[in-house]
Amino acid sequence: MVKKSLQLTLGIEPLYGTRDENLRLMEDGLDVQIDLRSDAIYVSGEPTAVARVEGIFADFEHLRKVGVHPHNGELHALLKMVVGDPAVTLRGLIDSGKQRSAGVKRMVQPRSTNQRKYVEAIEGNDMVFGLGPAGTGKTYLAVAMAVSALLAKKVSRIILVRPAVEAGERLGFLPGSLQEKVDPYMRPLYDALYDLIDPVKVDKMLETNVIEIAPLAFMRGRTLSEAFIIMDEAQNTTNEQMKMFLTRLGGSSKAVITGDLSQIDLPNPKKSGLLEAISVLEGVEGIQFCRFEDVDVVRHQLVQRIVRAYDAHGRTPGVDAAELPVVEPRSLTSKTQ
Repeated sequence: MVKKSLQLTLGIEPLYGTRDENLRLMEDGLDVQIDLRSDAIYVSGEPTAVARVEGIFADFEHLRKVGVHPHNGELHALLKMVVGDPAVTLRGLIDSGKQRSAGVKRMVQPRSTNQRKYVEAIEGNDMVFGLGPAGTGKTYLAVAMAVSALLAKKVSRIILVRPAVEAGERLGFLPGSLQEKVDPYMRPLYDALYDLIDPVKVDKMLETNVIEIAPLAFMRGRTLSEAFIIMDEAQNTTNEQMKMFLTRLGGSSKAVITGDLSQIDLPNPKKSGLLEAISVLEGVEGIQFCRFEDVDVVRHQLVQRIVRAYDAHGRTPGVDAAELPVVEPRSLTSKTQ
């Protein structure tokens, strides 16, 4: 057990968090005691834990000096990752976020351990499945990584795909042109794009097909090369549709497939192409499965409680959990770790 004093510097107060919540996070997560005094900050605990707290304070001071000021919610999320993994540093997380965010309006910064591993899996694999409940950032982070890859000229185009009209893709029954029929189902993807890139640039990229948004039905027969391809709402694909999509991958391309197995709209949930893909592709080299949990929800806190309530109830809307086969994707790992 050691006790070390850290010098107080002007502007360090935001690190404490609202009502000192960040200090309590460090105390609970690292098993240390932090004592704020008028002249210094005293940290007591095991030498390695005290050193990690010292590193957090040093990193925050460095970031503050170079003009990086994460808001409290973002800072708290970053500190959770730092406290939970000895190999992660506050400065390292910010630096990696900057590298991914070159040319993007806002920093692409994971806010949970699973989100960080998801982003790293996308960087290190040609095909990644993001599985988990609503609000965990599966789609947004995938779009952010696609935009980052496009702006860095790692790919020449982005292709965003989604099953339309639940899983039936009966677009002919809807009024308007093909684009007008598809747009409502692609709105979450549009929202992410406009949040990351200037709207004028997005519209120009859409006009020139640098960014292409299409229903799944129009993927058949294509080979998608030098592209970052995202399939959203993959739980609503049939087995045949999923196989068709997965075999579209061309040279120098990357694919991310996102879905939530608790929100299957198919008449027979057990026929979900996403469910079959998890069973068939387990262990295939170059494919990574990433699973999110309710603790990764980054929307309103109520969303997290809703997800937990349904899990506790033992079933999800329209799907009896007991009827679905139990599939355990392999744990999150990353080649970049």
